[in-house]
Amino acid sequence: MKIKLAGKNLEDIRSLLPSFDLEESEDEYQLIICHGGDGALLGAEREFPGIPKLPIRDAATARTCPLHHIETRLSSFADRKLKLTQLPKLNGIWREQKISGINDIFLHNKVCCGALRFKVAIDGELYASEILGDGVGLSTVHGSTAYYRSITRSIFRTGVGLAFSNATVEISHLVLPETAVVDLEILRGPGLLIADNSPVTEIPEGEKVRLMLAEEKALVWGLDEFMCPECRRLRHRRGSC
Repeated sequence: MKIKLAGKNLEDIRSLLPSFDLEESEDEYQLIICHGGDGALLGAEREFPGIPKLPIRDAATARTCPLHHIETRLSSFADRKLKLTQLPKLNGIWREQKISGINDIFLHNKVCCGALRFKVAIDGELYASEILGDGVGLSTVHGSTAYYRSITRSIFRTGVGLAFSNATVEISHLVLPETAVVDLEILRGPGLLIADNSPVTEIPEGEKVRLMLAEEKALVWGLDEFMCPECRRLRHRRGSC
């Protein structure tokens, strides 16, 4: 199989490819092997959307348990032992521009010493005529364990989550159906539109942004193993030393 490598410290993988009947190619490939952490997977999907990904953690920056070393991951893929997961994605639409994310899409304040003032409508119905805060964002179930959780102190299992960051008014975070369409209007800005770990897009005051679930999905091999709890415990233990 022809594959493309993405991420850092790729020489750690290149030497192993022939042993698993994998050939690196820059022109034609059926798989992207992402070497790194969560950010490497997010970045690879942004750069090469729709192409299946095999994420492998970089041992130089993220310790792994014995079951999920590079060789083990490549062997499991070659032996067809890994499950293919279809991860929902989100779209953020402004004018004719569209950005996509696996975890979340947030509209943030650009000026750190000033709040963003914005209006929120859900499925065409006004939810809040004016909110002041650092931002607002929509999250997938997968992303609910990331930034969404740090804001809301909660996660969810179905639908999409709408979170308000540091709002000056008491307002509830929402878990909405997957069909929900969230429209935001910047009353005082500008704002920054961010999908996962992507470069930001500046949105001027007075503009509108639409957040919604995308039709496309991210295809990821061995996601459960990549998110292994034991690997995570090892990384946290290393960070605490």
